[in-house]
Amino acid sequence: MSASYSFCAITLKRMGGSMKPKIIIAVILIIFGIAALAYQGITYVTKEKVVDIGPLEVTSEKTKTIPLPPIVGAIALVGGIVLLVVARKD
Repeated sequence: MSASYSFCAITLKRMGGSMKPKIIIAVILIIFGIAALAYQGITYVTKEKVVDIGPLEVTSEKTKTIPLPPIVGAIALVGGIVLLVVARKD
């Protein structure tokens, strides 16, 4: 290994050349948990035809929300942290 490698390359070299799958899953869970706690739901808009008479067409936009309970975010966040700690010990 040459001296021009960065600290990250040295760390990855010691870990086997790539990130462990447990660490990747842990980071994804942590990000999902933080997002779930911050947004508390997924909102989207749908368009529906109300009237369709010849050339006349009337549509309406409806906003729908899929609620995401805070407990789901908390469980994902704690699970990600625990998995990250376990993966670091391996």
